[in-house]
Order: sequence, then C-alpha cells, then structure tokens
Amino acid sequence: MTVAVLRQLYCLFLCVTVRGELPAIPYHGCMDTQPLYLQLADDIAAQISARVLRAGERLPSLREMKLRRGLSLSTVQQAFRRLEDLGLVEARPQSGYFVRYRSEPGHALRLAAPTEVAVDPLLWSYVEDQSEQRTERMQGFRSAVAPHALLPVAQLQRYTLDCMRRHPDLLSDYGRPSGYLDFKRQIARLAMEWGGQLHPEQLIVTQGTIEALNLALRALTQPGDVVAVESPAYFSLLYTLKALGLRVVEIPTDPVSGISVEALELATRDAAIKAVILVPNFSNPLGALMPDAAKEKVADMLAARGIPLIEDDVYGEFYYGRQRPRPIKAFDRSGNVLYCASLTKDVAPGLRIGWIDPGRYRSQVEVQKYLSTHSTPTLNQAVLARFLASGAYPRHMRRLRRAIASQMQGLLQGLAQHFPADVQYTPPQGGFALWLVFPQGFDSLALHQQARQEGIGLAPGPLFSPRGDYRHCLRLSCAEPWTEAQQARLVRLGELVRRQYAD
Repeated sequence: MTVAVLRQLYCLFLCVTVRGELPAIPYHGCMDTQPLYLQLADDIAAQISARVLRAGERLPSLREMKLRRGLSLSTVQQAFRRLEDLGLVEARPQSGYFVRYRSEPGHALRLAAPTEVAVDPLLWSYVEDQSEQRTERMQGFRSAVAPHALLPVAQLQRYTLDCMRRHPDLLSDYGRPSGYLDFKRQIARLAMEWGGQLHPEQLIVTQGTIEALNLALRALTQPGDVVAVESPAYFSLLYTLKALGLRVVEIPTDPVSGISVEALELATRDAAIKAVILVPNFSNPLGALMPDAAKEKVADMLAARGIPLIEDDVYGEFYYGRQRPRPIKAFDRSGNVLYCASLTKDVAPGLRIGWIDPGRYRSQVEVQKYLSTHSTPTLNQAVLARFLASGAYPRHMRRLRRAIASQMQGLLQGLAQHFPADVQYTPPQGGFALWLVFPQGFDSLALHQQARQEGIGLAPGPLFSPRGDYRHCLRLSCAEPWTEAQQARLVRLGELVRRQYAD
C-alpha cells in the first residue's frame, strides 16, 4: 500500500473520530505523491491527532507556514481550507486559525431523551456563596460580573440624585408594565450597532435577563413541556426550567462555534419541542460564538417549524475583537425570536434592568409581566436612560472590554504554566467564561469543595447539566482583576488539581 493511500485512510480515520462522519475526500489513485496542499494538511492533522497541537491552540500564520515549508501562499491556504473541511481547525476573524475542540465520535447526533432538571444538594454551596463573592472569604474565578472598579458607579450615583431631584414622582409611581419609554428609546438606539431594528413600544423592560427568560418561558410553555437548551447550559437557566416544571433536551455545543445545528435540526423535527433557548454570543459556560451562517440557519429553520427561539444576548457586548457580533434576532424575519438582554453584567448589577423584544409573542409576554412583578422600578430605568443618553456607554464598554480581555489573557497564560498539559480549553473570543475539560475520572465537585475551604471560587461542571454530567469539567471566570493575589489563587488551584491527579 502506497504512502498516498495510507494518508487517505488516515484522513478518513481523523474525520470519523473528530466529526463522526465520512467526508467526501477525492481519491488520488495509487500514486506515491500527493498534491502539496494535501501533504501539508496531513502533517498538521497528524500533529493535532498526537496532541502536539492542542485544542484551542493557534496555528502558525499562513505566511509563516509558507516560509517554513517553502510553499506558495495559495498552497498553504488550500491546506488550511482542507483542515477546516475536516473539522480540525477553525478560522477566527483577525486572529488566524485555531485547533478546534474535539468531540466524541458522532457526538453531535446522539441526543438523550428529555429529562427533568436535577439539583445536587452539594451544588447549593455554590449558590450560597453568591452573597460572599468578592469578599475576603470567597474570591477567585466564580463571578461572571464585572468588578466594582470597572463599573461607572460614580456617574450612576450622580444621575440617581439628579433624577430624584428632577422627578420626585418616580418614587411614588408604579410605572407602566412595559417600561419607561425614554429608557426603551435608548435601548433601541443601542441595538443599531448590530443592525437591530428594535422598536421602543415593542420592548418590555424586566428585572434583569433572568426575568426576561422567565416571562418568555411562562408565555410559551406549560408544566411538563419540553424545551431544548445548549449543553452545557447556564445553571440559573436550568434552575428556572426546574421551577417551571419543564423538561429539557440537551443539544451538544462546541466551545468554538456553539450549538450543533445538525443536532438541533434533528431534535426539532417533530412537535415535541415547545421552545429553544440559546446564548449564541459568548455562551456561559463555554464562551462559544456561533457563526453568522449558523445563526441565520437556526432562525430560518425554527421559524419554518413554528418553534419559538428565546435568545439570551447578555454577553453580546463583551467581544474582544473589533466588531460586536450580531444576535440571532438580526436574522429574524417573522418575529419568531424573543430577544433578551440586560445591563446587569456591564453597567449596574444592582439596578437589575433588562429587557425583552418578544416578537410576535408580545401580548402573551406582557400579560406574564403584569402577573409576576407588574412593572420594573422606573427610577432605575430613568437613571440608566440618562447614562445611555450621555454618550458614556461606548467609552465605558471600550475600557471594560480591554480589561476583561487582558484578564482572560492572564488566566490563559497562568493555566499554561500551572495546570497539567492534558487539560483542554478553548480561548474564547469574548465574555468571561473559560471551560476546562479534564481527563475522565477527574472530580470537579471535590476540587470545588477543597478550593472553597481556601476561599477560592470556581464553578464545577455538574452545575451546567440537568443530569449532573460534566463532573470532569469546570468553568473559570476572568471577571476579577489579574493581580498577584489572583495569580496566586490560580497557582494554588493548579496544586489542588495535581494533587487529585496524584491520588
């Protein structure tokens, strides 16, 4: 058997193990030589298979590879496109090519039956720590909210006093269930950055994103219904689904490109799924970013099937690159997307202000808003309306994004230095979250308990699964400033990890 044929078989093996399917690889016959681009692609694929190049690692640039191998630029480009087709690498705008996270063979098409959300009592220690975050007792890598020093607290204080002085009636008025019109106008203007056509009268102001999600689910589902979510999924969403008596279908999700569109297509072929909930921009806990093509395909597919899509875009403003990613709402042509977002992560967690554009389900959602909390505090909306109207928000976000990106870089460098080499993680393109995958048998719950005793916070993997899966995974957050103390916590965390490896 010739070298060329062996290489063809090797490519087939890689594609089956990585993507769970056979690719359409052209046959080149029993020649002793291959096109140069295939030889280069095979060599890089072999390095990925041997984990010389690890998941999330950046490949040499096209020009650098051209010089190394003495090839033309077009040959190198063909090789990299070949690796993309095989699902081994991912192109990121303005960043280059990165090794993709490697899933189990056929993982994207294996769907579990609907399940209820189970809550492990051990995990309530994590929830209880909410009141202790950023204190001397509990710090580290658990919070997904910008720290106090990076928030515009002084400006908001001034605007609060000014609003109370100019409009004392705000303290004695319940306000409209749909919200304060001046604030909604500012949100509609803000959406223009991603090409959004939000209309102020269409928006409903909520007490954070979590209420927006609650209202959408109450409007669309009944206890016992089934909804589809990303897997892993944010734990607060899972607990919300449990409280509403809903069952869950988990859709496999990639740390680079987000939810598997193929698996979602399979799960929604019948009428069992009543709604789909997605976080397409820098999802928590994976940090994944869905490509625009996938967003558009999902929007069109669910609209055609009459299945509403609830979109959580709370992290959309936390991009590390040059341009804000578009939400799925930007591709919504029929009002099928219920778009949820807030200012709780980036401006004022304590004011608890979010919103929902319910699309064609507005009347149902407004009724649920009236029945649940009637309205959202108008004073808080007025303060944030003043802040947005002042023009301070873009400047604030540029500063905040730079800080978060720098803190993520510090976390990534620390992991490379202080954690075992077989720990897999994919550097995100935005957001706070970094998902770590350890070898099977690793116990993130045990690590969580040990770290908690030393005042180091993290999020164990089972938090993000309705079945308590992902015990060998955990989420770290880069929200805290990267100081010597924070680096020391990561060093200590690495020591606890290695101790578990040794046991």
